[in-house]
Amino acid sequence: MDFNLSDEQQMIVKTTRDFVENELYPHEAEIEETGVLRHDLRDQIKAKAIEAGLYAANMPAEVGGAGLDTLTWVLYEKELGRANYALHWTCVARPSNILMACEGEQREKYLFPAVKGEKSDCLAMTEPGVGSDVRGMKTFAKQDGDWFVINGTKHFISHADEASFVILFAATGEEETPRGKKKLITAFLIDMGTPGFTVRPGYKNVSHRGYNNCILEFTDCRVHKAQILGEIHKGFEVANDWLGATRLQVAATCIGRAERALDHAKQYAVDRQQFGQQIGKFQGVSFKLADMALELKAAELLTLEAAWKFDNKTVTDMDMAMAKLKATEMLAFVADEAIQIHGGMGLMSDLPLERIWRDARVERIWEGTSEIQRHIISRALLRPLGG
Repeated sequence: MDFNLSDEQQMIVKTTRDFVENELYPHEAEIEETGVLRHDLRDQIKAKAIEAGLYAANMPAEVGGAGLDTLTWVLYEKELGRANYALHWTCVARPSNILMACEGEQREKYLFPAVKGEKSDCLAMTEPGVGSDVRGMKTFAKQDGDWFVINGTKHFISHADEASFVILFAATGEEETPRGKKKLITAFLIDMGTPGFTVRPGYKNVSHRGYNNCILEFTDCRVHKAQILGEIHKGFEVANDWLGATRLQVAATCIGRAERALDHAKQYAVDRQQFGQQIGKFQGVSFKLADMALELKAAELLTLEAAWKFDNKTVTDMDMAMAKLKATEMLAFVADEAIQIHGGMGLMSDLPLERIWRDARVERIWEGTSEIQRHIISRALLRPLGG
């Protein structure tokens, strides 16, 4: 494995870093204070991102995206992750790769407009009372000829208030398995404003101000079979084919934020004087910096290795679970230690550290909790031995 970045990768990293520092950082304070990303600001930054070639960089070149390989995409995500989540996710959007499953007219209606920035998607899988047990979802799509009638509720649906359409996962039947009956899941493409489909404000939360969660309610919502993404009853197959790398995306953005926190901690350890010397000369501070750098490097190497394996078609679920688990738990540690080094100033909103600390909490929950990642890892270790 070659650890050197190519000239192209170095250019992408620099371009993305410059964009983040020049176009995103200046607006962080406003969003943190108001909890709102203004639509005019969103559109202004989105136009600049499209012009810079940073928009939809995760999508293949044949559909209009930048066509980055997974490793380069992770490097790009790491740089974006340094900024406020609402700014980098909403303004420098990465359409869900699951849209590559679109066929025929779906490509013209959903895929291509999403890549161009004319439309945006959101993914709806999580339900109240269900959580990680996705097969236990209660939202049901009952077939009625060429139509499906959908009833149910989804919650914790990120940026649904900004989306043009939702990629909905709903139960469409049941199958017998050695462990009993399991629900068959189908993915649907549903436009905002469809009768029977309502988007409501979600819950107030501690993480990612300006990047909202929403509640989606479906009441006798009728959807034509042409809006099935993939095949009926094959929603999990569609998700597994295209969504696996999202855990690497979470890992990468966590690494970017941890780097920013560590940079602030290092600079403060040099600038801050106590008892006649820089606080970085005290072992209580210097050892913290060493441990922060060590944990960050370990998370970065796990993530880059998984991305490299993804490109070489050798990646496993355990590889991606390890990267996500390590990076999210590392960010919590680094953010906390950075605040400890700064003392009281670390908790003031003058610095981004208190935001990074708050935002870090959700990373161990969404895209699969830390417990789910440990389950995936332990299962991969034990199954070959008959466990």
